[in-house]
Amino acid sequence: MCFRNSSIRALACLVCFASLFAIGCNSGSAPQGNTSTNGNGGGTKETLTYPYKIVTTCAMVTDIVKQVAGDKAEVSGLIGEGVDPHLYQPSRNDVVELLSAQVVFYSGLMLEGGMGDKFSQVSRKGVQVFAVTESLDEKFLRQPDEFEGHFDPHVWMDVVAWSEATQFIAQALSEYDPDNKSTYEENAAAYQAELKKLDEYSKKVIASVPKEQRVLITAHDAFGYFSRAYDIPVRSVQGLSTESEAGINDINELVDFIVENKVKAIFVESSVAQENIKSVIENCTKRGAEVTIGGELYSDAMGAPGTYEGTYFGMIDHNATLIARALGGEAPEKGLNGKLGHGEAEHKEETDGATEKSDGAEEK
Repeated sequence: MCFRNSSIRALACLVCFASLFAIGCNSGSAPQGNTSTNGNGGGTKETLTYPYKIVTTCAMVTDIVKQVAGDKAEVSGLIGEGVDPHLYQPSRNDVVELLSAQVVFYSGLMLEGGMGDKFSQVSRKGVQVFAVTESLDEKFLRQPDEFEGHFDPHVWMDVVAWSEATQFIAQALSEYDPDNKSTYEENAAAYQAELKKLDEYSKKVIASVPKEQRVLITAHDAFGYFSRAYDIPVRSVQGLSTESEAGINDINELVDFIVENKVKAIFVESSVAQENIKSVIENCTKRGAEVTIGGELYSDAMGAPGTYEGTYFGMIDHNATLIARALGGEAPEKGLNGKLGHGEAEHKEETDGATEKSDGAEEK
């Protein structure tokens, strides 16, 4: 009997020691910060530490996610300035970054065609993965014949559509982190109020372009939703995806259109090579037509980080203002908020300085 009691006491001590050891290990490795609980998309509760991690793809998605998440999450984008998401191939580090996230947002509609299997991979690991365009009604989506039954993914070109995507993000984060639902909803509502002003401004300045001059010529077909929303016909050299190559017939047909309609300005894009546009201008010149480059538009990528054009709001403000002014319409030089161009000079100086340092290092 004494032997049995001593054995029980020894076992109890062993269990107690093991529990204390486990608690000590967990407290040493737990991340610091405010904590809450979340549903993790499946009904089970787990501890949530702030800021939690969100990983996004293209900058247009990154920016609106930041607007909604606020200080509750750290938002990291994979696809940077001037990078074409159609052609983007994720690196091994990108996969590691995706797996380290609690939530992933991407645009969808095959924009990030090279990343589909990676989203499936991280979803199977328990990461919450959302396409911000999945809430859009299919009746709204463009489905050009040349895109072989797929929808046009460039929905951010219509500010109303991207405002709806913002609302979807708020809903997704509210489900993931219900304790902060009111914060996400308030952030989304405040941002959507600003987007409404941007949409109204874009309609106004594009409408100021004389009807006979209101045609937009771009490098690739990324402005279909912009065309429909702001009533400006669009023609382009390449199709919806920059993976497709423009043929001689495509260029000749566009040259015919420009000459016949006396188009004075066409536009290059920050994430698309300019060779095709230059070829169009050269052929127009040979036929006696005076055509200039109206400026550089942001299509599949935004401007430099840290600049006004490096935000979604600034991107659309830049595009609408530049198009209107180049085609003979009326728009303030600095755009809706008087911010266009702010930060660009500083960014160029930083880039040039970095280049000079790099050249100097190579000379040494």
